Amino acid sequence: MSISPDSAAVFGYHRYMIALHGNRGPAALGWRDTESQIIRFDALAPMANLNGHSLLDAGCGHGDLRSYLHNLYPDIVYYGMEQIPELLDEATRRYQDWEATAFIRGDFMTDDMPVADYVMASGSLNYYNADPDFIFKAITRLYEHCRKGFAFNLLSHIIPNGLLAAYNPDVIMEHCRQLCPQVVLKNDYSNEDFTVFMYR
Repeated sequence: MSISPDSAAVFGYHRYMIALHGNRGPAALGWRDTESQIIRFDALAPMANLNGHSLLDAGCGHGDLRSYLHNLYPDIVYYGMEQIPELLDEATRRYQDWEATAFIRGDFMTDDMPVADYVMASGSLNYYNADPDFIFKAITRLYEHCRKGFAFNLLSHIIPNGLLAAYNPDVIMEHCRQLCPQVVLKNDYSNEDFTVFMYR
């Protein structure tokens, strides 16, 4: 699988973090701590009653969203997609024996992926890309792979570091409203992050 220079930077970052911290905790995924990850999950989970529905987790990392959602919606069909082999290996190790759970290696921007009732992207759209329209292309592509709704979070404020990107919620909402009739913004849970729900 060939990767772009932007993806290569992401691969390099996560492999550096794995070498530094190991491949079991949130640091390997780029989160400051588990709480930073969970607060995003808390914002995404109320999107809908996911019981009886399929979910595609785009850029699933270790598959932590799988176990989080299981506690809320035990009757869910979960697909996790991840392009970094080390992260996907850990997700598979943790959840390969769970029912209604499958993992796919690939880049959600370029590779085949299933259409699911709902799609979620937690943290996976936060990386810098040289293409100024990347975020709009990513939102459009992932929305095209949902039957009922797409939820994602983005950073609104960062200290520039060359790896992450921050976005203006108003600009993101304007794009989303061009794609679908019902868009909801959640920006009351973090000073640096916001969540968007897009419904069909």
